[in-house]
Amino acid sequence: MKNTGEAASENGGLESQPRDRKRKRKNTRPALLTSEIPTVTIALPGSIIDNAQSHELATRLAGQIARAATIFRIDEVVVFDNKSTSEDSSISVTEDNSNEDESGTAFLMRILRYLETPQYLRRSLFPKHKSLRFVGLLPPLDAPHHLRKHEWASYREGITVEKAAQGVAGMLVDVGLSKNVTINEVLEPGMRVTVEMGADRALNTGPRKLASRSKPMEEGIYWGYSVRYAPNLSSVLRNCPYEGGYDHTIGTSEHGSVINSSELSLPTFRHLLIAFGGLAGLEECVEEDIYLKGRTVNDVFNSYLNTCPHQGSRTIRTEEAIFISLQYFQEPISRVSKRYQRLN
Repeated sequence: MKNTGEAASENGGLESQPRDRKRKRKNTRPALLTSEIPTVTIALPGSIIDNAQSHELATRLAGQIARAATIFRIDEVVVFDNKSTSEDSSISVTEDNSNEDESGTAFLMRILRYLETPQYLRRSLFPKHKSLRFVGLLPPLDAPHHLRKHEWASYREGITVEKAAQGVAGMLVDVGLSKNVTINEVLEPGMRVTVEMGADRALNTGPRKLASRSKPMEEGIYWGYSVRYAPNLSSVLRNCPYEGGYDHTIGTSEHGSVINSSELSLPTFRHLLIAFGGLAGLEECVEEDIYLKGRTVNDVFNSYLNTCPHQGSRTIRTEEAIFISLQYFQEPISRVSKRYQRLN
């Protein structure tokens, strides 16, 4: 499948980052290093943004990717640079709050992070920025952790505010309700956390416990995706945050093997990676990576598949390829999940 992207080079967001208003705000999604459930990661080049004809179209493209990741319950989105020779995967462009135009990678990551964040936390975690000026046009993700003020759930995302009143152990956290709740830990103000709310709806009781992001997901509740930066395609694989790395990797391209979705059998993976190419496909991403010299897509990935054979258009855009491919993989991934549940 030939992947074509669009977008303007504006801004983005990368790895865990502090956010500045009067104090540092940290929109941090901890890596799922000890998750007990299978995870699915998608990787795509930030260069797809550079082909958009306007800032608004770039924003809409990023919104499509965020919607696809949420609809198909993706755990991690990796945005990589096509031509970077850097080994540094810790770049955090969302710390740059200037109104200068950003790279396509930075722009895409900022939008993805913004949309994944519950509405009531966005003002605290994301200062006003040029790259965000069209996000109001995008449809909401409406993910389970994007709770309304009147809704009660077992868990809520929140931001640490300040230490609790004198004589009370713990810290106050804004979880988007009428009052802040108290947690049983003291953390730096401005950190994004997941709070176990329990069944007691009295907000002044507590303290409540913090939970890992994987906890709701282990209970079958989709809890959003994390966003990671990779300087090149090889570092997508090399810097995997999961213990043991990705145990099955798939590259998608119009030059890949054609297998019906119903006939595709995936191994019992713990951490699956599905990679997409940009304007010239995944092949160019491999060719331009200096750490993959002499290797082909077949060498880099365990599987190399064409998820949309007999396409009527000469090109399939990356954002279209993501929707098509994630639908294609839905049944094979579901079979693995059921197999895993039987094993456990």
